[in-house]
Amino acid sequence: MNPLALTIFLLSLAIGTTITLSSYHWLLAWVGLEINTLAIIPLMTKTPHPRAIEAATKYFLTQAAASALVLFSSLINAWQTGEWNIDSISDLPMNALSIALMMKLGLAPLHFWMPEVLQGISLSTGLILSTWQKIAPMTLLLQTSHLINLDLTIILGLTSILVGGWGGIGQTQLRKIMAFSSIGHLGWMIIVLKFNPSLTLFNFILYIIMTASMFLSLMTLSTTKMSEISTSWSKTPALTASTLLILLSLAGLPPLSGFAPKLLITLELVKQNATLLAALVMLASLLALFFYLRLTYIVSLTLPPNTPNSFSFWRTSNKSLPITAIMNTLALIFLPLTTTLLIFL
Repeated sequence: MNPLALTIFLLSLAIGTTITLSSYHWLLAWVGLEINTLAIIPLMTKTPHPRAIEAATKYFLTQAAASALVLFSSLINAWQTGEWNIDSISDLPMNALSIALMMKLGLAPLHFWMPEVLQGISLSTGLILSTWQKIAPMTLLLQTSHLINLDLTIILGLTSILVGGWGGIGQTQLRKIMAFSSIGHLGWMIIVLKFNPSLTLFNFILYIIMTASMFLSLMTLSTTKMSEISTSWSKTPALTASTLLILLSLAGLPPLSGFAPKLLITLELVKQNATLLAALVMLASLLALFFYLRLTYIVSLTLPPNTPNSFSFWRTSNKSLPITAIMNTLALIFLPLTTTLLIFL
């Protein structure tokens, strides 16, 4: 892609998210979401492949439907209350708006576009779609967390955790695995949104760090399938080992970074007398733990070939190694800094 065009599209992504984050008016928030949607579509189609075109079309249709629902619910609210403020919205438009924003995030049962779109695009665009594109709708949900229906968040959150675990079990494509991982993590965030919004924000920050480091590692290794990770073990052992540890961090195993949000969310649910819900969430997350462990142990350490076919070792390019190393470090050893971050939130 032309560097000038790429710069314009990336700046448009940043401007769209900034407009949504700084808006106090539903119309401006909708404009920011629309700019975000329209700016990433050319990035999806920068490789003119039929699968990329199909992914961009699916993404556009689902995001357009969600944006129309956002605009419709804010118009109904303005008709009922006479106000466009984000924090003054009545019950019926709030339910429709919550569903629209959750559709933009890719929460189950509105998740069907997410794995297909992520599979059809490149790893670099998948990184933007899985991290940056989630910021604007998640911020709007956090701003209206005190108005969201509790039953809606619990049902959609629990469904997302179950779908994220079940959907990832039979996958061999790493991008689809990351899509179902994203659905499961967003389920954890939404389920505690009404109880403790700052905990949702903390989980969201760690999710972005871990997902970004995983995608950066896959980009450095040029890996999109399970079998390709096993062949990269003999070529870049340190990077492959850190990638496997990031997978365990995404699974939420101690003492890695991903353990902190799962522990704190479970404790918060118990504190809110939702012990049964906490037990269900932990049981449902065992499904996701299974495919993370399978990817880490069975595929990456025991699947042949584990030895190189030639004497000359292939090495990765050094273009993205510094940022990859920083993000990998944060994704693995952030647990001791949890309390510090929570104080600022």
